[in-house]
Formats: sequence, C-alpha cells, structure tokens
Amino acid sequence: MGLRAALRELRLSAHNAVAIGDAENDHALLGACEVGVAVSNALPMLAERADFVTAGARSAGVIELVERILGSDLRELEPSLRRAHVELGRRQDGSALTANVAGRRLLLCGASGSGKSTLATGLLERLAASCYQFCLIDPEGDYPALAEAVVVGDEQSPPRHDDVAALLESPDEQVIVNLLGVPLEQRPLFFAALLARLLECRTRYARPHVIIVDEAHHMLPQGPLVVSEVLEQLPRGLVLVTVHPQRLAQQALRDVDGLIVVGTAPGEMLRAFAHERGLQPPPIDDAELAPGEALFWSLERAEIVRFRPTQHRAERRRHRRKYATGSLGEDKSFYFRGPDDALNLRAHNLALFLQIADGVDDETWLHHLREHDYSRWLRDSIKNAALADEVLAIEQRTPADPAEGRRLIREAIEKLYTLPA
Repeated sequence: MGLRAALRELRLSAHNAVAIGDAENDHALLGACEVGVAVSNALPMLAERADFVTAGARSAGVIELVERILGSDLRELEPSLRRAHVELGRRQDGSALTANVAGRRLLLCGASGSGKSTLATGLLERLAASCYQFCLIDPEGDYPALAEAVVVGDEQSPPRHDDVAALLESPDEQVIVNLLGVPLEQRPLFFAALLARLLECRTRYARPHVIIVDEAHHMLPQGPLVVSEVLEQLPRGLVLVTVHPQRLAQQALRDVDGLIVVGTAPGEMLRAFAHERGLQPPPIDDAELAPGEALFWSLERAEIVRFRPTQHRAERRRHRRKYATGSLGEDKSFYFRGPDDALNLRAHNLALFLQIADGVDDETWLHHLREHDYSRWLRDSIKNAALADEVLAIEQRTPADPAEGRRLIREAIEKLYTLPA
C-alpha cells in the first residue's frame, strides 16, 4: 500500500521501480516492482524469488545495487526479467512467445491486409493489461475501437502536443494520437516534434513505456532524417509498423533489434531487411505463412520463430472512419470521368462518392457501373472485399434505371459505414 501511494504521488509506475530486501516481509515488495533484488544475506526463499542477488550484504548490497543502476540502468538483467515480457503469441508447440517490448526496438511489417494492425491491436491490449503505458501514433485513424485508450485528434482537428503530454502524466492513461488532421507532407516534422515531447515525458516520468508508430514509412521516410535532430538513435520501447520497410530511413532500420513479419512472402521480406542491415539472416523457411501466422526474428539470436499471434478482444472496424469521412490520397480516390474522359470529379471518401454519384449525369454513372469501376474501387482502395462483392453483383445486373442502381449501391455502403447526413 505504501509503495502504491508513493508511486501515485510521484506519478510513476511500478514498472520503473526496483525493490531490494532481505526478509519474509519483502516478498510482496519484490513482486510488485519490475526488478526484485535480494542482498546476499537475504533469506534463501527471498533470494530464490529475486531477479538478482547482490554480492554484498546489508548496506553494502544496497550500495552495489545503486551503483549498477547508475552505471547501466540494470540493462544486463533484461533477458532474465520474465515479468517484463509481454506475450506476442504461441509457438507451433503451443508454448508462449514473449518479448520485453518496453526494452526493444521492433519492426512489424507485412503487406496491406496481412494482419499487422490486428497483431498490433492485440499487443496494445496486453500492454495495457500489464499496466505498461503506450502512446500510439495513428496516421490513418485505424484504431478507434481500443477501449483502453483516449484518442487525441481527428479529421478536423490536429492533435496538440500539450494535450498528449497532459494525458501521459497519469500512468493509468493510454493514448492514441490520430494524425488524420495533419497533411501527409507535414507528418515527418510533426512526428519529430511529438517524439521530442514524448521523450521529455520519459525523462520526467519514465513513461510512456512503449511508443507504437503505425505507417512508420511516412513518419521516418528515407532521406535526411528529421528525427536525427532530436536524438542520436531511436529510443527503446519503440514499435514501427509498416507495409514498406524498404522506405524507412536507414537510421530507423539500423536501430531495430527485432523483426516481426506477417503476410504471404515472409522469407523475401526477411532477406530484404537483412540485406539493408548488412546481416546474414538465419535459415529461413520459404513456406508461406498460414492465415493468422507470423515470424519473429530477434537479432540477438540466430533463429526465426514461427508463431500464431494472440488474438485481441476489440472488434476492430478497419479503416471505417477514414474511408467514410476522411481524406484518401489521390491514388486511392474514385474519379468520375465518364465514357469520354470529359469529367474529373474526385471522391476522396465514401461520403463524397455518394454525394457526387447522386449529382452526376446518368451516362457517366452507367458507364462506370458497366465497367465495374465501383466494385473495383471498393476492393482495391477501400479494401472491403465483402462490400465489393455485393456491389459487383449489382453491377452485373446493370439496373436499367440509373436511380435504382444508385439506391442499391448507397444502401450497400450505408449498411457498413456511418456517413454524415
């Protein structure tokens, strides 16, 4: 109780606390902190439970511990600190695969739709369940369904650094920073300033424990690295999520110490990463991953582990807010051009698509309907295969009345997406 009260008063987390003791009444104390230490004269039962036993006894052991904290921050103990590990999933033999996420720099990569965000969502839930504080940088508004977190920013309002920092002052708050309101070309600079602010929070409170960066190739692109003005190397407790690892800045790739790959071509992606880092990869099984499988390569070990990520609880409504009312890029937008390319009406989300569809001339509407352009856009850009199949069936029937076709497609879209009136 006393420890919890002191940590609450200092706005610190038990994950940043080290306990030292010697007797029976110290069991609970050692168990409550991230690292439990026993002095050499401690009772045998306490010493067995401790993560580390000092060479010195009594006060000499305490001095020894303080010197090690000042010298290395106990980094050498990390491999044995099992309570600091978070489950990534289950190996093929059923055993748990864990990692000290708060002490590593991980790269999570794979093709679009391969399960990266699903894996990341499950990881965020388990971090929160273990009382690790996370801050997720969410450029595309893909994580609205996480009950554990407060979302800062939306399509209309860019997130304010002060608001993010204020929330992180409480160790019980998990924060998602939504960047939909920040123009794409401004995001690297925005991220650099935000990261500097997050590291200030770490200096003061040793939190957030984990920073997750989705669409990391937009935040840390190739070329002069803006973040290099903030720090010499990327911080620990960092997870970079990307579909394009080859587009990440070399410094970001250089600092990664663990790689998680999902998708149908994991061997190819692992070899490409090893080439960029100048590493010799361990033997790689080129067999395609089964649905829901992933590979993990800890760079300190000469092995790659195949595992099945632990499922998350949240019912994730993938991309719905972004696709309904956000702003898709020019390459993902739908263009009403007509049979003679006389028009160039761009719909950068579903709401605008339906609005333009209601007003466009019948000839243009029917041209795209007969060419199956609507279902193709929903499949390739909106990435909703079920909706695309339903619209394709409408297109194949080719309703003679254009108003009927508009109505049917509108109803199909509005069943799945909440659009503004």
